[in-house]
Amino acid sequence: MTHQLKEALNYSLNIIEQNINTLTYFPERCENGVWVTAEEKRIPSHWVDGFWTGLLWLAAVHTQDSNFETAARAWTQKLAWLKHTTDTHDLGFIFYLSNVLGYRITGDESLLPDALTAVETFTQRYNPRGEYMQAWGHIDGPPHERGRINVDLMMNMPFFFWASARTGNIKYGQIASRHARTSRHTLMRPDGSIAQVADFNPDTGVFLRQETHQGLSHNTCWSRGLGWALYGFAEAYRWTGSELFLYTARQTAAYAIANAPQDKVPFWDYNSLDIPNTYRDSSAAAVIAAGLLELEAGETDATLAARWRAEAEAITLSLWQNYSTRETGIPAILLKGSRSVPHNWMEHPLIYGDYYFVETLVRLLRPDLESTLFPRQVLHVG
Repeated sequence: MTHQLKEALNYSLNIIEQNINTLTYFPERCENGVWVTAEEKRIPSHWVDGFWTGLLWLAAVHTQDSNFETAARAWTQKLAWLKHTTDTHDLGFIFYLSNVLGYRITGDESLLPDALTAVETFTQRYNPRGEYMQAWGHIDGPPHERGRINVDLMMNMPFFFWASARTGNIKYGQIASRHARTSRHTLMRPDGSIAQVADFNPDTGVFLRQETHQGLSHNTCWSRGLGWALYGFAEAYRWTGSELFLYTARQTAAYAIANAPQDKVPFWDYNSLDIPNTYRDSSAAAVIAAGLLELEAGETDATLAARWRAEAEAITLSLWQNYSTRETGIPAILLKGSRSVPHNWMEHPLIYGDYYFVETLVRLLRPDLESTLFPRQVLHVG
């Protein structure tokens, strides 16, 4: 298995290097064998930008090739203009995988001011009445925008935890911890599945109902959303030590394993009525594999830790064997990503699928880099 994983990582590095030479803007998905990039003037579309910089930083630290670092710095600098925007709920995805990751690798503190400005900007999306971070829409938008969260936001909470650790300001960690707790109580189901969206009354903070945006329906489980929950709650546990978050991450991991198809790569929604004749989501599998390794890193039960790692290895190997772009000429790493089946975006390579695939490969093959790339500390944020 190790030989195949090394082969997968080397192939991924070649793809990343190829893209350095050809990309002119931040990639989102491939269509007809070429990258479709973020919509330059539509701020919410920039949620994907950090995955490209993250790939460059991972390539830089693994290879120690200065060309990767030079590219990572250049592309990271291109994100600086987003640090003041309040029109996206994914500033964590953007700056955590670019400026913060780059700082961890290089120790260059000049990368930090933009990230710290961005995290302060990000706090404007927090609703203290409902103790949640607003998902889509403008912060002064109508109630249906101001009263909505999604499970995707769980992957942005580490940005707040990191900011508290870096600055000593407890408010960032408190926001993240409270949002995670709200997400656990309103999105989680007893069987370990997850809803993508929860609606609130933004003026009172009262929870109203579960909903979806990219899943089949409000009471089904969108597979990438399950991955966001698994990774996000596992990381929330490592930052807070809260047993609630550990229990939640274990529940989602168990659900992912129990409901995985034979090749370990889930369909776009675990409850799709068309299974097995429907779309897979390789990006969901990549996120789940990375989340399992994050859970393993904080797991207190040795038997469970071994189970999480074994499953992450099996998913990653299947992605390499069955979903890679080898011999296609496509400038991405993984095939068959489903950005959003309800919106007719499926069967695409996706930059975030590629990022989490490479992150998982690095964590599996380079344990010596774990403390550099993924340091965590327990914060007393209440």
